[in-house]
Amino acid sequence: MTHEVRAVVALERGAPVSVETVLVPDPGPGEALVQVQACGVCHTDLHYREGGISDEFPFLLGHEAAGVVEAVGEGVTDVAPGDFVVLNWRAVCGTCRACRKGEPWYCFATHNATQPMTLVDGTPLSAALGIGAFAERTLVAAGQCTKVDPTAPATAAGLLGCGVMAGFGAAVNTGGVGRGDSIAVIGCGGVGMAAVAGAKVAGASRIIAVDVDERKLKWAEQFGATDTVDSSRTDAVEAIRSLTGGFGADIVVDAVGRPETFKQAFYARDLAGIAVLVGVPTPGLTLNLPLLDVFGRGGALKSSWYGDCLPSRDFPALIDLYLQGRFDLGGFVSEVIALDEVEEAFAKMHQGEVLRSVVAL
Repeated sequence: MTHEVRAVVALERGAPVSVETVLVPDPGPGEALVQVQACGVCHTDLHYREGGISDEFPFLLGHEAAGVVEAVGEGVTDVAPGDFVVLNWRAVCGTCRACRKGEPWYCFATHNATQPMTLVDGTPLSAALGIGAFAERTLVAAGQCTKVDPTAPATAAGLLGCGVMAGFGAAVNTGGVGRGDSIAVIGCGGVGMAAVAGAKVAGASRIIAVDVDERKLKWAEQFGATDTVDSSRTDAVEAIRSLTGGFGADIVVDAVGRPETFKQAFYARDLAGIAVLVGVPTPGLTLNLPLLDVFGRGGALKSSWYGDCLPSRDFPALIDLYLQGRFDLGGFVSEVIALDEVEEAFAKMHQGEVLRSVVAL
């Protein structure tokens, strides 16, 4: 059986997205059909629309989602119809060399659904991050479904599917921030704000938020920042050092992903401190650092893939923290919108007016 659904599609590079009728097949072996309840508007979707990810148009956009499993294919045992799930784009294989080493968050063989979703004329769609959730239903690999507490609202829970988990994990999993540590976060969009919130949950003693937008810095204080730095008015490195006794922060997270901001992260950390890159660089950017400085400062320079998360471990834990009132996941939801308002949401996101617009279906 094939399901006709309304979905947001990027038909060609740079063109406004449109709501199209999409055909979604029933799940085959290892697959799950999910009725999408909510999906966040993430910057990665805009990258897809602009051709910054690949040229495999048309794209079925949306990936930061939560919903209910409607049907599963042969061999699926981890989820069942009726389960409330958050979708993830790293469905670990369990058998690659990273998984066998006990580091599944680095899985080198993550998988997606094998059947394509299509336009009504049969044109196959490239699902964003293997998900494609700006749609009333979507088809994914069953491993991309992570069961969480169904009492959590889908509008908040779905945000773990990308940006919030990436930022929280960059601070907690990759950076290892803990009680009494100092951390600076450069770039306070959705990902950076989640790093701030994660540092608060982990018990960091000093949380420094850095941005050029005063409005975002105010938001950062609400998520737990103890100090803010407007880097349009002052040198970010010197400000971070001044706030940490002249030494620099134990961990500095670059949530922007530009050579300039990563250099700030590198020099704003304490000797032997950790610089974490979680902001996704655009193709063609290069980094130039004196090799002697890399050697002389010690510590670690790390990239953070999806917050180095393991969805089966981290999603339920963060939902529990949210339901306990210890992690303000709902605070990331700036507005709830309809499916045909995604293009407007892209503009608001680009202008820094929202942390997350969330499509409710």
